[in-house]
Amino acid sequence: MRALTQDGSVVDLNLVQLFARAEELRDIDGTTPGEKAAFVEFLIALCYASGAYPASDEEWLDRVQEPGPTPFGTVVSWLIDQSDEDWNLFHPTRPLGQNSLLAPFLEQHGTGPAQLVIEHTGDYNQFADHHHLEHSDPLPAAQAFRAMLTQHSFGLSGRARISGKATLGPAITNLATGRLGGRVRVLALGQSLGHTLRLNLAPTINDPRLLNLTWTTGSFERRGFTAKPPARPVQGFADLHSYLGRSVLMRPKQGLDGEQAAIDRVLIGAGELLHLNPELHLQDAVISETRTGEKKPLWPSPTRDLWREAHSLYAAVKPGTGGLYARLAKLPKEKVADRHPFDLLAVGLLSNKATPVGWVTSVFPFAPGLAPYLYEASRRGSEIAEHIARSLDRAAYAAWEIAYPNPKPSDKKAQLARFDARGEQWKATEEPFHTLLVDVADGAMVTDCIPEYVEWLLEMAREFLDKRLDSLPKNGQGLRARAAARRCFEAELTSTRAPVDLTNPAEGGA
Repeated sequence: MRALTQDGSVVDLNLVQLFARAEELRDIDGTTPGEKAAFVEFLIALCYASGAYPASDEEWLDRVQEPGPTPFGTVVSWLIDQSDEDWNLFHPTRPLGQNSLLAPFLEQHGTGPAQLVIEHTGDYNQFADHHHLEHSDPLPAAQAFRAMLTQHSFGLSGRARISGKATLGPAITNLATGRLGGRVRVLALGQSLGHTLRLNLAPTINDPRLLNLTWTTGSFERRGFTAKPPARPVQGFADLHSYLGRSVLMRPKQGLDGEQAAIDRVLIGAGELLHLNPELHLQDAVISETRTGEKKPLWPSPTRDLWREAHSLYAAVKPGTGGLYARLAKLPKEKVADRHPFDLLAVGLLSNKATPVGWVTSVFPFAPGLAPYLYEASRRGSEIAEHIARSLDRAAYAAWEIAYPNPKPSDKKAQLARFDARGEQWKATEEPFHTLLVDVADGAMVTDCIPEYVEWLLEMAREFLDKRLDSLPKNGQGLRARAAARRCFEAELTSTRAPVDLTNPAEGGA
């Protein structure tokens, strides 16, 4: 497993070494944000399976603040005592994380290993023509394992590329959304891997320690595939964080270097269905409201950047909310802090129906006791960014009215886009927005940081607008359109609709 040391170098470690060095390692080295989150989920499952978890909020607080010399010694000892056969990715009857019942069908119905990697699959639909999924280029075993964990956690709903009639039953083609699919997963990131794990271990009493190592073993009967079964109850946190969201089977092949194991064929179908208790099993979820008034966990959006939801995370950090955020609210405020002690990592898989589009992720700084100030900074920062974007939109319209006095209705959208600098502005705003939050998390006053943030955004917006207007001809009409756009932009910045931080920064608030 790849991990990052404190100096940023990458090291390959087995699970025993990973937990033994958890306090000195900085983080997991994931190829994608989703892979990193999925692997942290697996490590959390091992903590619960081995009994290395807090039993109460008070014990959680003690573990976070005073971890002791070997906080994960229990996990290390437990792993050493495990049978090697139980952790064999290519075991003939109980392969790690997989469903060996698919074995009779792997040769005829399997595809190349690209199907295992969410970012490479495209549409899961079995009727689509995806030649790239047939390519048998070997995938290294370690990479395949991490890709499988990502599938279990974030897999999208849809129709699998597997014939139910020819394999285990019709219901195996119906893929359900993974436990973390369709929503944003939030992890508290500490100063070390061990710190991260301790922050994210939810307290519980007497966890059954049911770890899903493979499909064909366990203390309960797995689902069948003749019909869609009801979702089964969660058997503790070890079960929750290790559940098998897909039926997967991989075929081993000698690696390209002649030594390292790899896979060259894979078969994927429907997996476990869990009945989740929102209060117990979605402790990291940030509840948001849709346009129709429905309340649900914050979800990845193709039109709204994740960083623009920072205020929602900070608003959740209070004792009455429960879950992760209530525990974070109990952490004592740092007396002396030249750097915030940890961050909040938000990860989600953006999709177009059954087609994965890409990962959305953002890291939000956090410091105990400063959640109200971080909320204020992010709320005001978002309002400022929103209004500047609206001002750019109106400026584009002002230029369009003069540049195209007699437009065809069908051409209006493309013509307006010529002068619309909002896309560049939104992309560029993320850096100053995060800088604003980091400064506040490190102890700066919100009122002291906002003016510099405003100046930074306005300078960028004027530059982006001018670049858009440069396409106008240098004749009288072009000059009038350019001047109208600039006047409109400046006027809109200080209109009655503008936030006070733009119209009168001195009165922006505390």
